Amino acid sequence: MGRNNVSSLQPFILVGFSDRPRLEMILFAFILVFYVLTLVGNTAIILLSIIDSRLHMPMYFFLGNLSFLDLCFTTSIVPQLLWNLWGPDKSITYHGCAAQLYIYMVLGSTECVLLAVMSYDRYVAVCRPLHYTVVMHPRLCLQLVSVSWCCGFLNSFVMCPQTMQLSRCGHRRVDHFLCEMPALIAMSCEDTMLVEACAFVLGVILLLVPLSLILLSYGLIAAAVLRIKSTAGRRKAFNTCSSHLTVVSLFYGTIIYMYLQPANSYSQDQGKFLTLFYTIVTPSINPLIYTLRNKDMKGAVRKFLGWEKGAGDLNERNT
Repeated sequence: MGRNNVSSLQPFILVGFSDRPRLEMILFAFILVFYVLTLVGNTAIILLSIIDSRLHMPMYFFLGNLSFLDLCFTTSIVPQLLWNLWGPDKSITYHGCAAQLYIYMVLGSTECVLLAVMSYDRYVAVCRPLHYTVVMHPRLCLQLVSVSWCCGFLNSFVMCPQTMQLSRCGHRRVDHFLCEMPALIAMSCEDTMLVEACAFVLGVILLLVPLSLILLSYGLIAAAVLRIKSTAGRRKAFNTCSSHLTVVSLFYGTIIYMYLQPANSYSQDQGKFLTLFYTIVTPSINPLIYTLRNKDMKGAVRKFLGWEKGAGDLNERNT
């Protein structure tokens, strides 16, 4: 067994897109732009949800947490990726790889559960609007977010040690641009059936269970919306949920396809671009999706930019 061998602590080589030098330069510019958008957009949502009193509601509390997750999620990957794309050095230390895998899995798993929590919030807002503030009280919101984080840490505590301790017989080349679990499992020279089975079970729990709850919530929301007779009421209910449903579709669509399949059938080229999409592109467009379809958020942006001059004085005169 090579698990205790000192050579197992040698740096890994992140192959990434090194076989396509021209593509690397294009991707460097592409990723840098989307990373800046991610930083600006998600930081803006976090700040607005804190400083604007109109956004002191459960929906924006969860949205602020989602933005924080996306910010950390992308930051755990992009700096190392940009470094590898820019220069000839593609290495990452063993402990750096382990840290990246751990953080990546914590944040990704937490986001899966948090999206289910946000769907429950939308269900209460649409189906039980008169009881919304009573049901979604601050203590419950904090508990739901805490459960999301606990699930993420638990998944990472279970899977990261198993993945990193696999014997690789001196293999150091990771055919990916980050230390991702399927790619690391595929490198192993020992039987990985137990690790894959464990990953599959946890994947079902953390992917399919939250997704089932999301679908159930939106099934109940759809039934409630169909009972609304007025067109304006239906449009309002649709606008309340459409942003979250779009984000859920983008996030879950890619990761379910990637993680609920055996490692031996894992296509690295396909996996690289799918991972690039949900780790780089999706976090950058989430703020845009929520801002464009949300009046409160658009109002908060206008107020922050000073486009709502005199709004406060007008409200005072009306009261």
